[in-house]
Amino acid sequence: MRPGVVVTLVSASLLLLGAAPGAGDPQPLPALMADPGGGTQLITAEASALSSTSGTLTWWERRDGEWVQMGSADARFGAKGLVEGTARQQGTNTTPTGLYDLPFGFGLQAAPAGTSVEYRPVTADSWWCQDNDSASYNRWVEPLPSDCRAAESEKLSSFTTQYGYALVIGFNYQQPVRGRGAGIFLHVNGAGATAGCVSVPEDAMRRILQWADPKKGPHIAIGTVGGDTALTRY
Repeated sequence: MRPGVVVTLVSASLLLLGAAPGAGDPQPLPALMADPGGGTQLITAEASALSSTSGTLTWWERRDGEWVQMGSADARFGAKGLVEGTARQQGTNTTPTGLYDLPFGFGLQAAPAGTSVEYRPVTADSWWCQDNDSASYNRWVEPLPSDCRAAESEKLSSFTTQYGYALVIGFNYQQPVRGRGAGIFLHVNGAGATAGCVSVPEDAMRRILQWADPKKGPHIAIGTVGGDTALTRY
């Protein structure tokens, strides 16, 4: 995982779904990265600029040495746009750019048929601790521990639409930095822009869960399309 990297993303709209590029076709997005996570599955979430609150999410798979587009959907980002992951501050309603793993899935609804990633059912006792003073900061907890304030955390069952299906984005997850942010997910669309997560329509979320294979090392890359704020560091 390489948190805080702003990714230069190039439009994949000219690629045929499920087809490898032919001679003269533009290179698929993951092929332009030096290291798209080390696995053979990658999700890209692209915005036109850091100020954008919407964009495109595409999932890719490497087959026979070529990156193939497996699906695409409209995506939503934070209400205050995107920001470099290492510079993000908690509570800013920004989506962190960078390359992240996808530790596990969860949801109020049962895992779609064929799901192979770890998938945790949301219960009335399921919380995501966002309390900077808690030992469980940026972790799934069940039930809420005594050192994690409910006012500083998310009761997952309260988000009946968004957390119907979700994948944890590994932002600030392996070695959490207090104050950088907690609870960044890929989840189902709500009414509008997110508080920092990436969201897609429910059908797309179901298809992503059915497609993602932990044996293939899936990651998600979040970034912008060109411009002064976009960097190619992979």
